[in-house]
This record gives sequence, structure tokens and C-alpha cells, in this order.
Amino acid sequence: MDTSNIAQPRLSLLTEEQIVHIHQSVLQILVRTGIRVDSLAVRQLLADRLGSSQVSEERVRLPAELVEWAIHSAPEQIDVFDREGIPALRLGADRTRFGIGVTSLYYQDPLSDQLTPFRREHMRQMVQLGQSMPLFDVVSTIGIIQDIPARDADLFAALEMISNTSKPLIMLISEEERFSDVIDLLEYLHGDLAEKPFVIPYFNPVTPLVLNQGTLEKMQESIVRGLPVIFSNYSLAGMSTPITPAGTLVLLLAELLAGLTVGQVIKEGAPMVLGILPAYLDLKTMVNFYDPQSMLLNLACAEMMAYYKLPHCGTSGSGTGWGPDLLSAETYWMNHLSSCLTKGGLAPFVGDTLTSKAFSPTNVVYVHEIIDQSLRFAKGFSLEDDDIGLQEIIDVGPGGSFISSKLTRKYYRNAYYPSPIFPRLSLEKWEALGSPSAIQVLREQTIARLNQLTPPTDQQDLLERGEAYIRQLAR
Repeated sequence: MDTSNIAQPRLSLLTEEQIVHIHQSVLQILVRTGIRVDSLAVRQLLADRLGSSQVSEERVRLPAELVEWAIHSAPEQIDVFDREGIPALRLGADRTRFGIGVTSLYYQDPLSDQLTPFRREHMRQMVQLGQSMPLFDVVSTIGIIQDIPARDADLFAALEMISNTSKPLIMLISEEERFSDVIDLLEYLHGDLAEKPFVIPYFNPVTPLVLNQGTLEKMQESIVRGLPVIFSNYSLAGMSTPITPAGTLVLLLAELLAGLTVGQVIKEGAPMVLGILPAYLDLKTMVNFYDPQSMLLNLACAEMMAYYKLPHCGTSGSGTGWGPDLLSAETYWMNHLSSCLTKGGLAPFVGDTLTSKAFSPTNVVYVHEIIDQSLRFAKGFSLEDDDIGLQEIIDVGPGGSFISSKLTRKYYRNAYYPSPIFPRLSLEKWEALGSPSAIQVLREQTIARLNQLTPPTDQQDLLERGEAYIRQLAR
């Protein structure tokens, strides 16, 4: 089909002149203000590259030519595989890809909305939920397990992730000293993680403009091991970043390019994914939240990454609301629809609520539907002559019906969105069913889906081997 005959919506935020202006402002920050690099080993690498006079404990100023070199050194696209070695997605190449998770502390019951501390059983079930839903391309670390000693919680979280899904994993590890042990565990269970990477560690700097030691050490180890990494930052506009969208954007981009430069100095050509989580801070309540301007900043970052020819990782619109409610729905819709209409990338953190402290499986089920409809919207529709059906319109004529026409017979099964959650009810049918609310139907669908989850066939083998490995580490 001739793609020129597809009516396809697209969002575009920045002009070429604005992109260049933003980039020049970012370079000014890195050249004139610089960053703080807390790792002695990384500072030594930078001193070897820049000269010791340019590097100190307080400040490292990055010359524009080094930043430009880093941008051109990093891969434009990154192939990501599933646990079985099958190609899963190519970051930087096509549409936005989605995932669940966010390191929540609590689990929100899908029927009552009550909160309980996040436990190992919740990790297992939520990973299987992500596995069961086809439009989630990755599974990120979903929660911080509370019924395991803190020292071992990351190990058991990684074990539950690798044993309950074959999808690519985005790893967020809470205990820095356990990072190597977690990667070693995954290598023990799977083999070489770098050959066909399905594990992507996720790192954050300390905003503003601090590359902290823990982040740098974990990032350096990942890059040396040959793993792709996500380097992403988080704003609290008005506190950790300027309160204006433009100021927040430029500052966060400066941090991203600083992280990229360090990563390329560690190993030229290291695969890296960059992105921002542009939240606001309500200065009255001290609560963080996503604003419509957050979505604009997410789009702006995606366009800047496209300009740099680097893979992008953006926000998933999570954390808003008090569970599966109107507050969360409006943010999810805004985020996912806009993400599907722009340059693409990765949105790996669906499902959390209550400022990201709790995880809601009901949100996961609902957002899967939002993604499905957003992708359908972004796909557009065909303007081919066969799809216009001009002759059919002429033949039916005034006052006729298309209910049995050729095009209706051909397309009626796929002509409109069939929701797997919400039936289309007449008033009479709705009353006959007891006047159910939409949230009631969603909760029932969520429970039904949770009751139908099945683990991968190799789950038990991986669990037994992984638990034995963790016991050995404890000796």
C-alpha cells in the first residue's frame, strides 16, 4: 500500500531553529557550569581525556567538542531481545514501546484499593501480568519487596522477574552494593547477558548536575559488561530544576548529555538510552505530579533525542491519582496518546499510583486498553480508492443503506475498536445488568485476568537454581 495515501496524525513541537537553540544552551551549561562527578575512577578517566586541570572534585567542565563526539559515538538504535534470544524491539527505530513497573513500596488491592506492603508474591503475580498482556513490551522492576531482608530484596526481585516473564527486563536496583550480585545472578541463570541483551539497567543522576558515585559505578560496570543502559533523570520543577518548562528542559538535557559523555568515555560506542521524567512540585502541598507541560517536555526530549539520533526513554504518566480513578486516567491518556504521535522511544513505568509509592494492577489492565486505542489512533486510516469505495457510494445513493455493502462485509470485524473490558450497552441492557459502574467492570476484569495467570514453563527450575545461588551468596 502506498503510504502517501495514509491519513496519519503526528505531533511536532519544536522547530529546527528551536532545537539548535536548546542544544546550544545545553552546551553552555556543560562548558561554563559543568557537573559534579563523585566517582574518583570516572574523574580519572575524564582527566586522562581532558587534562587534570579541567577536572576537580567540585566541578568537571565538558568541552562542546567532547560532548559532540559522545553524541556521534553512541549507537542510533539498540536491538533488545527477549529471554529466549528472540528479537523483541529495536529502540530508536519505531513506535513508542511500553512496560510496567516502577519500584513501588505498596501493592493496591484491585477490589478494595487498600494498600499492603509490597511482597514477593506481588512481584511474581505482577510480572506474570505484564507477561500476559501483549502491548507491554518490557517489564521493569515493579516494587521493592518488603517481606525479604533488605540486603537480599533486589536479588529475589530479579529472580522473580527472570523466572516469570520472557520479556526484556528494565532493572532498577535499590541497594547499590548488591548491583554486581544481581547481574551475576542473572548471568548465572541465563548465560551471557551482552550477546543478545534482554536486561537493561536503569540509572539516575542527582538533579541538579550531580553524577553521584553509586550511579557512576553501576553504570561503569554495566557498560564494561557490554549491557545497554538507560540514563534518565527526574525533575521537581521549582526545586531541583527551574520552574519554567524551558529551564527544566535545558537543565535535564545537560545532565543527560553529561551522562552520555561519561558513558562514551568509559567505552566508545556503549549503547545508551536517554530520557527525562519531568514532574512538578506543588509548593503548597510538597507533592510531586505530572502536569500537561510535563507531557510537552516529554515530547521535547523525544524530539531532541531524534535530533541527536539517540534512543529515547520517556515518562509513562504514572504516579498520578489515588488508584484507578479519573485523576490517573486523564494523565495516562494524555501521556500515551501523545507518546504514540511523536518520535517514539520507551515508556517503561506503567501501573504506579499515589506519587509512585503504590502499584495498582487495575491501572495496568486499564492502561493496556489506553495503549491499544492510542496505537489505533496513531495508525490513521487509508485513503486508497478501494477504501473510499466511490462506486459503492454512487450505487447506494440517497436514502440507501450500507449494512450489506461490499466494504461493510469486508471490514466490519475490524472497522472499530472492540474493547476487551467494557461492553457496549444500551440503556436497557445496562439497567438489566444492575446499572454497573465502569470501575466495577474494570475491577472484575482485573480479578479475572489475575486468576488466569500462568507462569512460564521453566519458572520452577529458575526459582530453584536462583534460590540456591542466593543461599550460597549468604555464606
